This record gives sequence, structure tokens and C-alpha cells, in this order.
Amino acid sequence: MRRFTISDIHGCCKTFKKLVQEQIQLTKADELYLLGDYIDRGPDSKGIFDFIFELQNSGYQVYCLRGNHEAMLLDAIYTKTAEDMWLRNGGIETLRSFGVYKVHDIPSEYIDFIEKLPYYFALEDYLLVHAGFNFGKSDIYEDKISMIWIRNWHQQITPERTKNRVIVHGHTPVRQETTVSQVHEEKWAVDIDAGCAYTQISGLGFLCAYELNENTLIFQPNVEHKPTSES
Repeated sequence: MRRFTISDIHGCCKTFKKLVQEQIQLTKADELYLLGDYIDRGPDSKGIFDFIFELQNSGYQVYCLRGNHEAMLLDAIYTKTAEDMWLRNGGIETLRSFGVYKVHDIPSEYIDFIEKLPYYFALEDYLLVHAGFNFGKSDIYEDKISMIWIRNWHQQITPERTKNRVIVHGHTPVRQETTVSQVHEEKWAVDIDAGCAYTQISGLGFLCAYELNENTLIFQPNVEHKPTSES
């Protein structure tokens, strides 16, 4: 059994499928953990959800976490201010992928899926989360906002509070060499957000899969159309 983690797909469905089907060649014996931010910026957020549903319904072991972009979408349902914030951060592309003009018109099955997404997974040897943990809190598992939004927290890690488990996360785009160094230097946290949607920034524009058992990384270049000026 292999165990893969992928984060921050951001609407790049073709890239996601290429990574899973051609690079990883996922089997039903494997476990695939997705760490959030499936939507926004890229051209096909709906397609990513549909591919996840297809894999799960076919018997693949695919487990999904919540990211800050999923949280922004849910918030957009309730207030105009939150909706404006979401639209400024890639929500327009998500609506376009669903063929709708308002967040309320996204089919309920997708909203229901997002609402049920957990904030972290605790494995025997790893903690999986979208953004990270707030080690300034007495209980790092209580601060859900930090789990999807926190940045610049690696220096705060105290391994005894995580039972010496390595934290794997995304949320903050980093270049390939940064992720590689975190894996090979035995850091207590590994950032696997390779900035898939940011093809215009040198060193980014990749989707990263991290295989937990063997400490191996696979980088898939973005194969979507060029992002629009709105993204």
C-alpha cells in the first residue's frame, strides 16, 4: 500500500488527472489524501470534484480535507462581503466551471460534500492539514481557523506535542527545492503546495504528490490553459 498526499489543486483538473492517472498510477490498494483547495483560480473546479467522486464511487481510497478556499465558498453563501472576497480570490472561475452566476446556484451535492470536509487527519506517523497548526495554543487541534489559514509557523513546532509526527500541509506556495529540502533534511513539517495555479511565477506552476512511505516527491507541471487576467 502506498500513501500519497496532494494539496492546492485550485481548479487545475487536467493537471490533477495527469498526476493521479499517469504519474502516480493510483490503484485501489493505495491511499490518497487531498489537503484542500480544490477550487478557484484554475478553469475546472467542478471537474475536480467530479473526478474525486468518480474515484471514491469506484472503490479508490481517497480522503479529503478542507482548505481555506472551500471555507470562503461556504462563507460566500451567507454574506455579500464574504461573497465579494471569494470572487476576488478565484471564485469567478469556480462559478464558470459550474456554468452558474451565483454561489447559491452550485448544486447541493457539492456544497454538502464541502460542508462535511474535516480539518485534519491524524495518521500514526503523520499529521495532515491544509495550512498548519497554531502551536501558540494549549491545544493545537482546537484552532480550526489556523488549520486552514495559518502561515509562517514552522519555527513554532514542538515535536512532543505532535507525538513526533511529521506535519504535511499546503496553503503556502513554495518552490520545488524547498519541498525537497524539507523532505531530505528530516524537517518536522513538509509544505507540498508547489503553486500549481501560479504558472506565471518562476519556480511555481506544479502539482506535487508526496508519497509518505518512501519519502518520495512527484512534480507534475501545470497542463491547463494559461490563466486569465481575472485569476
